[in-house]
Amino acid sequence: MNLSLLGFAALATFLALVLTKRLSAAAALILVPVAFGVLAGFGAGLGDMMLKGVGEVAPTALMLVFALLYFAVMIEAGLFEPLVRTVLRVAGDDPVRVVMGTALLAMLVSLDGDGATTALVTISAMYPVYRRLGLNPLILATLLGLSNTLMNWLPWGGPSARAATALRVPVMDVVGPLLPALGLSLLAVLGLAYAFGRMERRRLADATEQGRRSLAEDAADETPAAPKETRNLWLNLALTVGLIVGMVTQIAPLPALVMSAFAIAVTLNFPKLSEQKARLANHGETVLMMVSLIFGAGAFTGILSGTGMIDAMAGSLVSAVPPALGPLMGPITALLSMPLLMFMSNDAFFFGVVPVLGAAGAAYGVPPEVIARASLMGMPLHGLSPFIAPIYLVASLIRADVGDMQRFGLPWAILLSLFALSAAMLTGAVSVPA
Repeated sequence: MNLSLLGFAALATFLALVLTKRLSAAAALILVPVAFGVLAGFGAGLGDMMLKGVGEVAPTALMLVFALLYFAVMIEAGLFEPLVRTVLRVAGDDPVRVVMGTALLAMLVSLDGDGATTALVTISAMYPVYRRLGLNPLILATLLGLSNTLMNWLPWGGPSARAATALRVPVMDVVGPLLPALGLSLLAVLGLAYAFGRMERRRLADATEQGRRSLAEDAADETPAAPKETRNLWLNLALTVGLIVGMVTQIAPLPALVMSAFAIAVTLNFPKLSEQKARLANHGETVLMMVSLIFGAGAFTGILSGTGMIDAMAGSLVSAVPPALGPLMGPITALLSMPLLMFMSNDAFFFGVVPVLGAAGAAYGVPPEVIARASLMGMPLHGLSPFIAPIYLVASLIRADVGDMQRFGLPWAILLSLFALSAAMLTGAVSVPA
């Protein structure tokens, strides 16, 4: 049985079931790999593979659960209400200003390089604004993902360091020449945000006032109403800033940081146990959905990795490059990074596939730093990967279906990746032989 074909069939089946809403994402993440694992002849070992995959994502799930609970406490305590009021005062009811502000905020928060932190902070601040104005929350999710994945090109973002390490080149040799392309790509995101804002402005203008009010009321029903008064504003702000600084500097393991911060926050703001229970119950559905999806994704990747399907798929894609195209390994690597980063973890791609691409490029005289830069071009699609935790966190926070998020965001992620590649080629970061 060809493991590569089975792997691609498993991914296609998963996407088809989720995008057409034939199965929930949680169910598809479990049933699809089990079915294809049995077809591949690994039935007896699937249980161990699933548990191994779940074990690998358990620390991430633990961190996100308590991070989500922490920010739930902050929302209930009204920490973000002054920011929301400021945004509404500056932007008024103008969707263009709100949507562009979303992109700018996501870029700034993404400086710490962590997708979960960016999602928690940006959505906690902006989602209430979207609800009050009746804006499409899928726009918020898309701009958040595009901004964060581009900012991950920076040396401390993770992917660039992985690419540099895998090909044994200094990280600044990878990132430095990419900075002009990064700037152009971020401007493209702002341009997209402007277009989204104009689109929403027209949509809301065309709606009747009653219809617009009904949309806002329906959206408001999805989440608890924000408190009218804030509690312990400055203490909560100091605690939140301290948590973010701790997460950026990694002074302690992330799960330990967020667990401790949550314990302090919930005790400080809601000292009565009955009130704690009532406030946190409002967010129980969000936490449950996120945890089930993350563990399901762990089971999926555990089976695909344990059966060898992921390695087989990567190898078949790399081997499909004709020798005549060898001098073009820079752009080819960039194009391959788009589907591979959609369906692989950062570690699997950068440490498993990129060295192979680097060796192929070296055989045709393509410098390793060019391959490293090219391997980052697919990062916008990585933000929509069904096998990473942040997409489920975002879906939970904005009360959206993962398939809806992927349908809405995928065309823009592909366009941005192609734009980033064009910008990198134009500025010489990804060179092409004359």
